[in-house]
Amino acid sequence: MRTPRFPGGTAVSGLQVYDWEAPDGLHGGTPHVHTASSEAYVVVSGGGEVHTVTPEGVAADALTAGTVLWFGPGTVHRLVNHGGLEITVVMQNSGLPEAGDAVFTFPRAVLADRAAYDAAAHLPQDASEEERAHRARARRDLAMEGYLELVESVGEGGGEALREFHRLAAEVVRPRVGAWREIWRESVEEELELTRRQLASLAQGDPGIMHDAAVVRTEPLPGPRHFGMCGRLRKWRPRSTGPEEEGR
Repeated sequence: MRTPRFPGGTAVSGLQVYDWEAPDGLHGGTPHVHTASSEAYVVVSGGGEVHTVTPEGVAADALTAGTVLWFGPGTVHRLVNHGGLEITVVMQNSGLPEAGDAVFTFPRAVLADRAAYDAAAHLPQDASEEERAHRARARRDLAMEGYLELVESVGEGGGEALREFHRLAAEVVRPRVGAWREIWRESVEEELELTRRQLASLAQGDPGIMHDAAVVRTEPLPGPRHFGMCGRLRKWRPRSTGPEEEGR
C-alpha cells in the first residue's frame, strides 16, 4: 500500500514570528527571497504585517487571524510582528526550501562572496539554545542591513535594483540546483505523474489508487522549536511505513 504524501507535494510548518526588535525599530523576522518556490501564510493568531518587494515596488500587507496570503518566488519578504503573530506556513516544492531555496538579503558584498554568505547564513545546530538565538538574531540584523539598502535602491531606481538582487540570489543557489532537481523528481514530479496516471485510470472506469486509501497522522518532531528565518518553527513528520515527508 502506498502512503500518500502531504497534499500537492507541499510542506507545512508552524511559525511563531520573532518578537526581536530590528534595527529600524520594528519587530520580526529575517528578510529573504525564495528562488524556486511559492509560499503561503495562514494566520493563526496575533497580528502583524508582511513587507514585500516585487517589480511593482515596496508594499505592506496586514496580517490578522484568518488571513490567507501567498506569493511567488522572487518576492523579497519580511514578517513584522505586532504581537503574538503565529502562522501556519505552506511551502511549494517540499524538500527544496529545506535544501536551501531561500537567500537572505545580506548586503551586496556578502551576497557576492560565497564564503562570506555561507558563514553569515550558517546556524550551528550543536550550539546551545542561547548561542543559536544570538546567531539567528545577528543573521537577521545583517539581512536587515541589506534589505533596507534594497528598499532604498528600489525606491530610487525602480526594478533594476531588484533585478540585480535576483541575479546575485541566483548565483548563491546555483551549486544546489542539481540536487534540487533530484528532490523535485522524487517528490513533486512523482506526485504529478501519479495524478496523470490516476486520471487515465478513472477515464477507463478503473478506481486505480483509490484501493490504496489511507490516513496519515503527523506528530511534532521532538525537542524545542527550530530557529528559522522568520521565527521559531514547529515541524512535523508523518508516521508511515513509506517515505517520510518533513514539514518546513
